[in-house]
Amino acid sequence: MRTVFHKVVGALRVPKLIKICSVVVGILFLSIYVTTSPYGDSHSEKDKARPASTRYEQRAPSRDGIGKIYMGREISEIMGHLAAGWLERPEREREEMPNKLIEMLKLKKGDIVADIGVGTGYIARRISPKIGETGIVYGVEIQQEMLDILEKKMEEEGITNIKGILGTITDPKLPPNSVDLVIMVDVYHEFSHPYEMIQNICRGLKVGGRVVFVEYRLEDDNVPIKRLHKMSELQVIKEATPHPLSWIETLHGLPWQHVIIFEKVGTE
Repeated sequence: MRTVFHKVVGALRVPKLIKICSVVVGILFLSIYVTTSPYGDSHSEKDKARPASTRYEQRAPSRDGIGKIYMGREISEIMGHLAAGWLERPEREREEMPNKLIEMLKLKKGDIVADIGVGTGYIARRISPKIGETGIVYGVEIQQEMLDILEKKMEEEGITNIKGILGTITDPKLPPNSVDLVIMVDVYHEFSHPYEMIQNICRGLKVGGRVVFVEYRLEDDNVPIKRLHKMSELQVIKEATPHPLSWIETLHGLPWQHVIIFEKVGTE
């Protein structure tokens, strides 16, 4: 009795089978190259040279989106300071396991960390004891109101190694070549200028420093988060490709989120 494999292969003419195999191998090679090359492919080089006005597309906004498209992804609406209470919801401990996330980062005393989109300091204050008095957390926000909330909470808890920075929609205003680790927890998908933000994040990062994207998993339909507030691992890697970042690993130990880690491999 012929197996299913023999039924399929036997039904194909040899030249046709060779052509199909060649296409499959080509697709696999392209996928490996894009996800492992520290500087991206030729399309990324072209993207660097493109003016900002042509880097993005504009369409009619979908629900929860702003209608601005980057690398095939619609950018989501931003969460304002009036929703700060949601960042401190009790359920977050169970849904995101923030203490486990901090352990995954393998921080050490004296590290300089940038928490982009620091919000109320929910993640930053868990980083604080790991880096000690000789370390610094730069808490970056584009809303002064959120930085005011952060400052009040840090005063209440007696935390002194978190420094608020008022950034812009294109620049986190980090000191050049100073940061060991940049972390973005559920915030990158809201950047209205993702290319420029990552470009300037890289300028603030030391060579060998790490960039950590923590995003709700788009691949998992069981994650009860709005679609535009989730990202796939492949999309994150794709959007990091134009920058001097090399993918290191993706950690899957959290209930709902990817932890996707890159290393800065050089200057642009």
